[in-house]
Formats: sequence, structure tokens, C-alpha cells
Amino acid sequence: MRMIFVNLPVGDLGASEAFFASLGFAKNPEFSDDGTSCVVIEENVLALLHSPEKWKGFLRSEPAAPGTTEVMLALSASNREECDDLRAKALANGGSEYAPAMDFGWMYGVSFRDPDGHVWELSWMDVEAAKQAGAVGA
Repeated sequence: MRMIFVNLPVGDLGASEAFFASLGFAKNPEFSDDGTSCVVIEENVLALLHSPEKWKGFLRSEPAAPGTTEVMLALSASNREECDDLRAKALANGGSEYAPAMDFGWMYGVSFRDPDGHVWELSWMDVEAAKQAGAVGA
């Protein structure tokens, strides 16, 4: 079984832990220490939140400039309501707007920035309807 570990720099480890806990994601102490907090998004998908000092120890180049978007993290959702619910929790707990919702009927998505500016996208797709629309292969 493969696992995905998304490594993210954060300005305030405690605040970031609280933000992701407010979204319903648990902390995994096995992969956490004083400079890193491991957040379980799904069983095989974990976000490693690193303090600035810890993050610099991983880099072989300069970190991305604040305010830039280096990566967009996309999570699937089981329905539109789950997309809206997670986005609402994010915005109510320190996240900010990123882009307007997209709605193609067969696909729906929303997004937000976490308190450190990382972009998260949440999307739901009706695969059968997408096939009928010619949006994905049959």
C-alpha cells in the first residue's frame, strides 16, 4: 500500500494544527515531533506541517516567496455538500477565499487558502454524467 505525505511549511505549528483539526483531520503522533505535526486527511494521505526551522532543514534551495502559489492540493469529495461543508469550515477557522466555485453540473468544485496560503481544492464528479457530456473517456 502506498501512502502520500504532503510536506508543507507553516508559520505557526500550533495554529496550523488547530486549523486542520477544525476541518475534522486528526493528528498522527507517530509522525509528529516538536517541529512537525502530521495531519491525517485519509488513511493513506497525510500532511506533514513543518515549522519554519524544520522546513529549512529539508530544502536544498530557497523556499517559495510568501504569497506565491507553488502547488494546489486537490481532494475529492463524495458530493457537493461535502465540498461546501469543508470549505465553510476552512473559512470559519482562519482560511480565506481563493477562487469562485465551479459548477459544470457533472462536476463541482470549491477552493480555499489555509492560514499559511496553501491552496486547497475540493471537487466532486458524477463520472457517468461526465462521460455522457464527453468530459472524460468512455
